[in-house]
This record gives sequence, structure tokens and C-alpha cells, in this order.
Amino acid sequence: MNVHEYQAKEIMRNFGIATLNGKMATSVDDAVKAAEELGGNLWVVKAQIHAGGRGKAGGVKIAKSLDEVREHATNILGATLITHQTGPEGKQVNRLFIEEGCDIDHEYYAGLVLDRATGKITFMASVEGGVEIEKVAEETPEKIIKVAIDPAAGFTPFVGRKLAYGIGMKDKDMVKKASKFFKGLYDLYVESDCTIAEINPLVTTKSGDVIALDAKLNFDGNALFRHPDILEMRDETEESALELEAAEFGLSYISLDGSIGCLVNGAGLAMGTMDIIKLEGGSPANFLDVGGSATKEAVEKAFSIILSDSNVKAILVNIFGGIMKCDIIAEGVVAAAASLELKVPLIVRLEGTNVNLGKKILSESTLDIIAAEDLGDAAKKAVAAAAGKGGEA
Repeated sequence: MNVHEYQAKEIMRNFGIATLNGKMATSVDDAVKAAEELGGNLWVVKAQIHAGGRGKAGGVKIAKSLDEVREHATNILGATLITHQTGPEGKQVNRLFIEEGCDIDHEYYAGLVLDRATGKITFMASVEGGVEIEKVAEETPEKIIKVAIDPAAGFTPFVGRKLAYGIGMKDKDMVKKASKFFKGLYDLYVESDCTIAEINPLVTTKSGDVIALDAKLNFDGNALFRHPDILEMRDETEESALELEAAEFGLSYISLDGSIGCLVNGAGLAMGTMDIIKLEGGSPANFLDVGGSATKEAVEKAFSIILSDSNVKAILVNIFGGIMKCDIIAEGVVAAAASLELKVPLIVRLEGTNVNLGKKILSESTLDIIAAEDLGDAAKKAVAAAAGKGGEA
């Protein structure tokens, strides 16, 4: 689960991480009022969407007067921002964050992720802040310092000093403040079950402060039951309507940009199915996992969701029955095809529990099904069908 910047900073303050004062606004008048309440003569008007690259897309503007706050808020609120993380469809801005300005001395990058290769939470920091860290990693990797945290020792003062010195800090007082900042970020990451904690940029000011100028926090959805306060911050307007609809039926759905709808059971099988479709020269239109306990109704809903994408030219059902029985899938397929008047080619590969019963249900239906013997055969037929070749590779 993602949260907005203003929400992330609220959480950060609970861990002693320094941020600037700011207020959320959902209207232009609220934005101006927020600037008045913050005081001063410099503000930053920030679009609040669940995507990076807002500044390049025109979603972050500096205002030196209340009139400029109004102007920027008018231009940004309700606009659609297209960034490298939103895709070409972009995201509409429904909220703004009005933040006080500060006297920046230097911008850095700091982030925490789980390095699955080492099995350790790893800090990344760079003297290059305010830019895409992926670009820094590709062009100047020597500017990124990585420090893996020993799970037995946890975050130690040595880690904080190594990070601070590693990004070029030399003043002892500044190193001490940065170390405290890094410790707070680590505690937040662990205690809040984060998957990503990123500050870009982390800034030092000319008055000697270390501040999170921006903030991005992602949380493990499976751990949210431990954090009801964070769960309350969920903004469903930032999430796909189809993904939310799928979740109501216990389905895992992610929309992609291909032409072959995929209905499978199990995340591993879903990824394998998408991979082999790509291998055969096709492109998946979605990731849809019905899980191990889907009902006939859930399978019918899965079809409905897949077919709501006008780019889908064929549907591949790839089921390996274990807990999820093949006959339940078959019943759902028949019901869905009947109620939705299926007009695209349907390729089905069934294997596992009750496979013969599942095939019998499908064969006795009036559906024009393209049967597949194995995953490779299914992928070839799906790619051919999507290309208008009738399922013949």
C-alpha cells in the first residue's frame, strides 16, 4: 500500500524525522488558506499522487506570494500528471500539499529496501539528490553508497556515521544529525512494515538542519492488520477501480498493456504464463490470479474484469489444480461465457485435481474452446488467436 507525501511525513514525525511544516488541501481556497496559516513568504505547492517524477511533470511549483499559490493550485488541482511512473494515462491530481520553503544548502538521496540477494535491509544513500536514483545508479554508480544492516545488531551508530561520511558530510555536528535521521528512518521502516522508505531529496539547510524535503513510503499489504492507523490513510482514488473490484472477490489483478487476458491460479503460475506468452511473441493484457479457493462466481467475475479491457483479443485460462479444483474453474468459465456473450477466442489448459471432470464440463458446453495440452502449447495457441490466426500457431 502506498501513501501520499503529506501522510508519509506525518508518520515520519512520529519517529523523530525532521520535516517542514505543511498542510493538505483539496481546493484552491484551501491551498491559499493553508499558505496563510503557515506564514512566511515562500511556499511549495505539491501535487499529491502515488507516483514519482511530479516535479518534471509540472506538479511541484514554488510560490513567492499568495497570488502565486492560488495560480499554481488552480493549474495543478484537477490536472492529469504524466510521469515515468504513471504510464501514458497519467494520474489526476485531487489533493495538494502546501509546504513552507527552506534555505537549501545541499540535496542528497536516502532510501531503505530489502535486498533479497543478501536477505538484509539495506540503506542506500547518495550525494546526488533530487534526481532519479535509477539514473544515478546507471551512469555514476560510484556516487551511491550501500550499507546492509546486520539483523542481529540492527542499526548501530557506526552505520549512521558510515552513511553520513559516505555522502560527503564532514562537519561533526551535521554527521550527528544525519545519523539520528538515518536511525529514525530505519526504525520507521522496521516498525511500520515498510517495503520502501525513500527520501529524495534529503536536504541540509544553511542553518544546519537535516530535513526530509520529500518522502515516499510503501507498506507491506499483508502486515496492515498490525497498523490500522496506516490502513486508514489508504486513498482508493489512487488505485485501479478494476483492481479494487477484483480484491472484493479475493482475486489478484494487475492491468498490463498487452492483448492476451490471463486467468490462472497462483502467482508463480501467473508470472510463468506471462513469461511464456512473451517468449512466443505475444503480450499479456493482465496478471489475474484466482488463488486456491475461488468460487464459480469469482471465476465469472474474473472473466468480466478481463473482458472490460477492450485490448483483449484472446483469453488464456491456465489452471494447475491443487486446492483449486479444475471442475470449479470449468463451471465458472461456462457460466461467464454464457452471461458475458464471449466473443474472443478462449484457450484453456487444465491439469491437476479433477482435471477430467473439468474437461468434461467444458466439452459438454456449447463453448468454442481451443484446448491446449501443456503450457507451451497454450501460449502458442493464445498468441496465434490474439493475432487472428484462429489459435493455430
